[in-house]
Amino acid sequence: MNIEIRKYTEKDLKEMTEIWNEVVEDGMAFPQEELLTDKTCKDFFDLQTYCGVAVDTDSGRIMGLYILHPNNVGRCGHICNASYAVRSEARGFHIGEKLVSHCITQGKECGFGILQFNAVVASNIHARHLYERLGFTQLGTIPRGFRMKDGRYEDICPYYREL
Repeated sequence: MNIEIRKYTEKDLKEMTEIWNEVVEDGMAFPQEELLTDKTCKDFFDLQTYCGVAVDTDSGRIMGLYILHPNNVGRCGHICNASYAVRSEARGFHIGEKLVSHCITQGKECGFGILQFNAVVASNIHARHLYERLGFTQLGTIPRGFRMKDGRYEDICPYYREL
């Protein structure tokens, strides 16, 4: 699998929506509960500062994506936030690492100074290890900050990294 990260185009929306919705349906990482539809996906992705897609250049399939946007406004507008989604069948091939690394570069290019993750689920060990390996610092723990799909609550761990 040869992965290239690039800016998304409108022709990518169907696969992006499939991947995004797969993570939302899993109910273990994204706070969203509502799935994107053919009608809502374009507006959602267009509202982001940047959307990157991980394309397998051998097959042409999109294997993952990220969204990058401001985390806040005004005096905190230099802090960005991002979310990452990798197709379940493509997990374990370091696509997430490529997405996060690209996002760090893109965040800087977009004028942001800090990348912050507000709600990394404590049990999401793979994501947490990746973020720490890439220089992110955990800011603490928020007890019971994330409601899992099954209704139980998990702690969340905010992370940040200067760009």
